[in-house]
Amino acid sequence: MPKRILITGSIAYDLLLSYEGSFADAIKGGSIDRLSVSFFAPHLKRHRGGTGSNIAWNLRLLGGNPLLVGTVGTDGGEYCALMEERGIDTSHVERRKDSITATAIIGTDNGERQIAFFHPGADSLGTWPAYASEEASVGRPNLNEERDDIAWAIVGARNPVLMMEAARWCGKAGLALLFDPAQQIIALSADELRSAIGASRGVICNEYEWSVLSERTGMQAEDILQTAEFLIVTQGDKGVELYENAKSKNKKAKIPACRADQVINPTGAGDAFRAGLLFGLEKKWDLADCCRLGAAMGSFVVEIEGTLLEGLDIDVVGQRVQQTYGKTLPLL
Repeated sequence: MPKRILITGSIAYDLLLSYEGSFADAIKGGSIDRLSVSFFAPHLKRHRGGTGSNIAWNLRLLGGNPLLVGTVGTDGGEYCALMEERGIDTSHVERRKDSITATAIIGTDNGERQIAFFHPGADSLGTWPAYASEEASVGRPNLNEERDDIAWAIVGARNPVLMMEAARWCGKAGLALLFDPAQQIIALSADELRSAIGASRGVICNEYEWSVLSERTGMQAEDILQTAEFLIVTQGDKGVELYENAKSKNKKAKIPACRADQVINPTGAGDAFRAGLLFGLEKKWDLADCCRLGAAMGSFVVEIEGTLLEGLDIDVVGQRVQQTYGKTLPLL
């Protein structure tokens, strides 16, 4: 069994709606302060999702060993049971009886643009296991006793207080940390962002998030690479930019997107990328190969409605990487 990867992020249900027109046609920049729009969405589906659970699920399909830390509410029992059936350790998932599980409502238009609302639910009341009260710790093992078996940790979007507690704990424990602030960039102060970056071995965000992160902190890629080993900026169908501090010499590489057979819904592709990336990091692969596997995983998720792949043929993953990049990945 490979070493464990600690994953903390939201555990949520997703309500996915499809709009057959373009959001851009309805939202005009000059009238944004008087915005009042409604979109007819003929397709609605409820799926299991959440940043933390998405990453853990798809990492497990690759054969990784995820340790999920998060919070669910009164309706989250069946989700945890399903993840446990798939071999995901949910012993550090807090079950709260005073709230529902976090819920995301995501609308996607015909150009893959998205408008989302997120209700944090139980996660807004959650605790970090190592710092929880005695009452909140009932039924949860001691996370401090498991750190020696953890190869990497990722701090993804969830309650920002818990994100910072997680980053501090990982720093004190000496864990290799991947910081993934995502949409919570705007909820974290500049000092908090700098602190988490300083405790991290790697930072990952999408193109828009990177522009916000850079503006809020005043940091450029070279500043992040003074303490971190790499920065990854995902760019959707344009691929990935990889900034790497290799032997104290900064490098920048462009990894093209992996071709999908069809695009049904892009929701969850970024989380699938992170699952592939973390799998490669635990195996000590070259960073570019980690990104190629991540891109391949994302390409499979965009082909489905929802964020959790039902199954995964490792040989087909390798074939897609070979077809796109003309390169064979290290042994999966």
